[in-house]
Amino acid sequence: MTEAIIKKDMTIAEVVMKWPATAGVFMEWGLHCYGCAVAKFENIEQGATAHGIPADDLVVALNKALEKTE
Repeated sequence: MTEAIIKKDMTIAEVVMKWPATAGVFMEWGLHCYGCAVAKFENIEQGATAHGIPADDLVVALNKALEKTE
């Protein structure tokens, strides 16, 4: 894999807006709130932590989803 495009300090809404294919990954990982108002301000690490999800693993999955769309 090349350098990660998606970083855990990016907001959830920013990621989904730039790369719509990531919405499914957020859903699979239990972050169903990617479209809520909090997603505009909460970064991936904050959202993952709040849901008991390892942020680094989620970021890897998100970047893998981007690789599949290229």
